[in-house]
Amino acid sequence: MHYILVNETHLNRKGHRKLELVKKILTRAGLEFTVLKTRKEGDAKEYTRKITSDGERNVIVAMGGDGTLHDVINGFADFDKCSLGLIPFGTGNDFAASAKIPKNVKKAAALIVNDSPRKMDFIELSSGLRSINSVGMGIDVDLLKHVYEQNKKGKGKYLRALIHSLKHFESCKFTVRYDGKEERHFGLIAAIGNAKYCGGGIKLFPEAEIDDGYLDLLIVDYISRPKILGAFIKLVLGKVNKVKKVTFVKTKAAEFLCEAENYTIQAEGELYDNIPVKAHIVSGQLKFYLP
Repeated sequence: MHYILVNETHLNRKGHRKLELVKKILTRAGLEFTVLKTRKEGDAKEYTRKITSDGERNVIVAMGGDGTLHDVINGFADFDKCSLGLIPFGTGNDFAASAKIPKNVKKAAALIVNDSPRKMDFIELSSGLRSINSVGMGIDVDLLKHVYEQNKKGKGKYLRALIHSLKHFESCKFTVRYDGKEERHFGLIAAIGNAKYCGGGIKLFPEAEIDDGYLDLLIVDYISRPKILGAFIKLVLGKVNKVKKVTFVKTKAAEFLCEAENYTIQAEGELYDNIPVKAHIVSGQLKFYLP
């Protein structure tokens, strides 16, 4: 059975047309499906938990963006029998860009109808929280807070928030552990990625691959105000690993320890307070319909 999860708030006239097209494509392929509309935070997670716990070989078709994927991956119970497909339907669609899933609804649905799912990786924290895209602390969290404060639509809100954060964010102290090393940093960001893009199209992890069995660890140390513009340009060009103040390595596991008493982390743009960032890669378990 295919279960289409779609956020009801996105079902305007255009959204309804996209949903009807997906339904039409699945019907023509002779596939049984059910549409489940999410109405509040956590609905997609709860639906996914129930669907992937019934012992059947089900397919989740997520019509949404990175936030929807975050909920779905955290509700997944049976990685052996169940699989996941995506119809990009969000604002940022960072994972879709990283995985090269078409924005065109017909082409994205065709992947699910015509192809077989492939195994890919995801990030898991010691708390059990999962991330399909990235987890971080520092300026990325500051950026997201400004994005949400704007209460506006469109990718432009990410660029405005990034410029604000680059101007005003103060570096923080944290310790990073990976591959038997322990390093203290005073910097802008400590992040781990499974996919290339985050923050509405910023190629923060240019060498990341969603199926290589590694986390991409990124640490950006303090950069003075006069030099931050040059670093910003490299960031936009997907060359953040070329900045002198950057540590960029592939690893199987990593841990961030923030010296602040209270801190916030982000995973797929969702914010969490005071959750330990002790992460490892879960390799080749999630079955995803990919190009």
